[in-house]
Amino acid sequence: MTTTTGLDRDTLHLMLSSLDDFVAQELPESRRLDLDRDDICPEQTIRAMCGDDLGVHLVFIPEEYGGLGGGAFDSYRICERMARIDIGVATGVFATFLGSDPILVGATPEQRKEWLGRIAEQGVLFAYGATEPEAGSDLGALTTTATPVESDGRVTGYRLTGRKQWISNGSIADFCTILALAPGGPSWFVVERGTPGFSAATPEDKHGIRLSNTAALFLDDVLVPAENLIGRVEGRGLVQAQQVFGYTRVMVAAFGLGGGWEALDRAIAYSVNRIQGGTPLSEKQGYTHKLIVPHAVRLEAARAFLEETSGLLDAGAADGALNTAGAIAKYLATEAGNAAAEAAIQAHGGYGYTRPYLVEKIKRDVRITTIYEGTSEILEMTIARDRWQQHLKTAGRFHRDMARQLAELPPESGGPTAALALDCLAAVLDACRTGRLTRSQHILLRLGELIAYAESAGALARRAAAAAAGTLPEKADRRFAPAALAAISRVFARDTALKLADEGLRWIVGAQPAPTGPDPRPDLAAGLPLDRVRLAQAGLLADLDDIADALYDRTSPAEVASS
Repeated sequence: MTTTTGLDRDTLHLMLSSLDDFVAQELPESRRLDLDRDDICPEQTIRAMCGDDLGVHLVFIPEEYGGLGGGAFDSYRICERMARIDIGVATGVFATFLGSDPILVGATPEQRKEWLGRIAEQGVLFAYGATEPEAGSDLGALTTTATPVESDGRVTGYRLTGRKQWISNGSIADFCTILALAPGGPSWFVVERGTPGFSAATPEDKHGIRLSNTAALFLDDVLVPAENLIGRVEGRGLVQAQQVFGYTRVMVAAFGLGGGWEALDRAIAYSVNRIQGGTPLSEKQGYTHKLIVPHAVRLEAARAFLEETSGLLDAGAADGALNTAGAIAKYLATEAGNAAAEAAIQAHGGYGYTRPYLVEKIKRDVRITTIYEGTSEILEMTIARDRWQQHLKTAGRFHRDMARQLAELPPESGGPTAALALDCLAAVLDACRTGRLTRSQHILLRLGELIAYAESAGALARRAAAAAAGTLPEKADRRFAPAALAAISRVFARDTALKLADEGLRWIVGAQPAPTGPDPRPDLAAGLPLDRVRLAQAGLLADLDDIADALYDRTSPAEVASS
């Protein structure tokens, strides 16, 4: 299958290669460690990345405004690569794209030409001023105000007053898009650095991403011209913010994916040379099958959903569907990346706890990906609410239809087992409807987690089938050969089916009051195919062995026997 939206494959690969070369020159490991220790954002390096030296910012700008017109798939691949280098630096580049997003989706043609053109031509940096001290993920609770200034009966400007918190590029950005409450409702405004009354606090002293600049912004009666109201119409701010969530969450998902894989690859390299009991750690099943293989599986499951979502974005799918898909992609990839980085520290033993091996820094950096652009808990709620409505509207067919399609995939792809997981999910949702269990917020959030895993198992099975058929998108990641990817899919499908059955049953039963005598109520979990889930675990250990062989680039016993 050919991906036609955005960059062609050669241009994408050239950008990825140029990014590697630039960072090897400008940000060697020793410098990254020094900057992290001293809590310094390498502003000039970020500006060079967004200037003539590299021009990575051009990928995010449409061609008509001087950019390269990259699509979501290109953004995912580039964001993953940047994150493998340093998530803090990646955040600095990402912040300009995020800050210009309200302009891209809501500005007038003249405004787009002005500000997007300046990003493309001059490499100016932007920041995204939405979050406030008392209004994190709830943008509707903002208190920053925009008071109109009139002259001769018409609005000629606005005075902005308020505070913004946790703003990436806050004290280095040349421009900032600020969400403020105008008389007509929440609205976006462009504010230039140096405008009287507009200031930034001292950068935050952060746990991780210390190579990024994060600072609070203060707006004290800041006067901006009416032309800086994005779209020139008040009240469209929240709609404009929602329009970009699917896209920006894909980019943060890529940060989680890149950070997780960088940590895991360092653990893989370490284990090849670390001798314990006369043999390398890489040859010890107890090491690889606990600390390496399961995390590779989860990261690739997240990648599968991320690539599907990127493809939907490039194909112009409906915004509502993309918001939920973006939430699933970010939830899976950032949680998997965080867990992989934690495991990488353990995989290094005592060395993993020291700075020179870098995995402890990666762990501190990747941790933020589960927080910014929507915390994991907010994403669980987003996923659960949307898919719950889909379940009700379709009388339970939404996930059962997915299951039927997956059941038709070749068994080696993991499709039938992923279908079993989705059947379990549908049964759990049916039980929640019958028992009115979603009245509990905790149940609703746990459903969000289960839904994300089940739908990701489906995406991974489809990806494995496509790899076997030679129909992966031309710009897709191809680290794993089709046979290894199929083994990864089968392992994740088994894990997910067991998770859906066990945890689904736990919450169905756990939400009920304990009976004081014989319980006359119907068995809400009767629809769960528990025996089939248990039988589906057959072959798990052999697949784990094959994945370990693929990760360490060694020939499996099965391949030796067939040669």
